Amino acid sequence: MTDTPIRRRRPSLASSLARVRRLPAWSALAAGLLAGGLCGGAYGLLTPPVYTATSYVVAVPTDKAPSEAARGFAQAYGRVATQLAVLGDAQVWAGVPVRTLRDSVRASTSPDAPMVAVTATSARPDLAVDMANAVSRALTRHAEDTKGSTQVRLVQFSRAVKPGGPSSASAAVTTLVGASAGGLLGGLALLVRPRRPGRDEDALPAASVPGPATAADAHGQR
Repeated sequence: MTDTPIRRRRPSLASSLARVRRLPAWSALAAGLLAGGLCGGAYGLLTPPVYTATSYVVAVPTDKAPSEAARGFAQAYGRVATQLAVLGDAQVWAGVPVRTLRDSVRASTSPDAPMVAVTATSARPDLAVDMANAVSRALTRHAEDTKGSTQVRLVQFSRAVKPGGPSSASAAVTTLVGASAGGLLGGLALLVRPRRPGRDEDALPAASVPGPATAADAHGQR
């Protein structure tokens, strides 16, 4: 007598959908919060921190230039601060290649003040400081070389200092953001979730249709 193997029936798609429909309504919201919080926390823990350092230079006009010229040249120097001519000199003092400076350094200006802010970001706080100060130093040297034609020079206003903490979001913040996004997706899933069959039919009473005999009697009484 041979033993016949018993085949296990795999659950069909309809049965799986039925099980999903039997879950409570808040399960999608709870699952979204949990999954989003886990993903956000993992992102915050696995992503290296980013540090930011900023140095400032100010444009000063000479005796032969009006005060309004300093503001216009500050805007111009802010645009060329990340160009190859400036970064090529800055890489010597920063100790990093030009490509790293181009990807890590940004310059910004203000329409109200003749000032240029040079901001550098890096995974190392000391490297962020060195890159910001190196680009500011190279920019002031280029402005000094063209002072005879522009009548405006750049002066170091504030050197970059070592940041006290990372500027990137912490793991707690990314966890909250992920949980919020997951909760939002869970709420949307509740809106598109198919309703359980039988609820609407039981809630509304069936309309009674009179039979032929009843309708005829009612017509005769009139």
